[in-house]
Amino acid sequence: MIKSVSSLRSLAPVLIVLLLLALVPLFSPSNRFLSLAISAGINIIALYGLSVLFGQTGILSMGHAALVGVGAYTAALLARDFDIDFWVSIPVAGVMAAIVAAIIGIPSLRVSGHHFVIMTFAFGQLLTIVLTNGGDYTGAASGLDMGKPVTMFGADLDTLPHFYLLVVAFVTISAVASWAIINSSYGRTLRAVRENEKLAAALGINVGRHKIGAFIVSGVFAGVSGVLLAYFLRHISPGQFASFPSIYLALMVMIGGARLLLGPLAGGILVSFLPEVLNLDPVQSRILYGVCLIAVILFLPNGLIAGIADGWTWLVKMSKRTPAAGNVSEVGR
Repeated sequence: MIKSVSSLRSLAPVLIVLLLLALVPLFSPSNRFLSLAISAGINIIALYGLSVLFGQTGILSMGHAALVGVGAYTAALLARDFDIDFWVSIPVAGVMAAIVAAIIGIPSLRVSGHHFVIMTFAFGQLLTIVLTNGGDYTGAASGLDMGKPVTMFGADLDTLPHFYLLVVAFVTISAVASWAIINSSYGRTLRAVRENEKLAAALGINVGRHKIGAFIVSGVFAGVSGVLLAYFLRHISPGQFASFPSIYLALMVMIGGARLLLGPLAGGILVSFLPEVLNLDPVQSRILYGVCLIAVILFLPNGLIAGIADGWTWLVKMSKRTPAAGNVSEVGR
């Protein structure tokens, strides 16, 4: 009972933040703000999948944007060739991205650490090459247009405020799904693999199967993120899913923190909005991202949210010790 209450407490702050974010359209924000917020939300969905892979299993993927691309291109092809709408594309794209993730994850049985990072990075580049040379089927270098709008019960959700609320809803579903995985027996098994693979294997855990499983789960999140991205941008091209977008996602999850539920949310919002707040151009933004990443690695290795939580815990402990020290001095007198 105590454990379940404690796990619910970890979800509550995320739900409160998302509830507040859902109220944003009431304040009539600018289209620029809503567009940035939607982009951030779409990234956050992929980040929750990446947090399962990296935060719980300890495996860092540098080709995660490629899995987002699988979801995006699946949605675009389904709409163009089969006239399939957004709601059917969501599960299909999630399954397709999961299948691709499984195919990539099989070699993880033989490699680990930086070798796996290089392998996923190479996959991202390979997918870009395949999409660019796919001819009319993939739209080649120019990409594909998304003609179908998002509708729900006959209502058009293509306006920015409506699409924003749609993305917030999917972010909420992603956060709850991530929370359920983290607090399940499967999540505890993944953490055992992260802490000590050899010990986990000695205890009878199939390490390879769980690694692939974590990659498949992260692929589902990425596929859903890709569908939302395709319907939001209305046009997709291979360059959107190359190496730098993957580095961008890894940067977000590392800055925010991969092990706490608020981490992906904080990382996605911070990295998306900080250049806008500081009025930085793309080159300056990349420099800032690099500086932030170095600072996080040196001073906050578990991410910004974990660092804030640790700092708060330390302040609470110090505040409790101070009166005690004063009482001792009084007794001495």
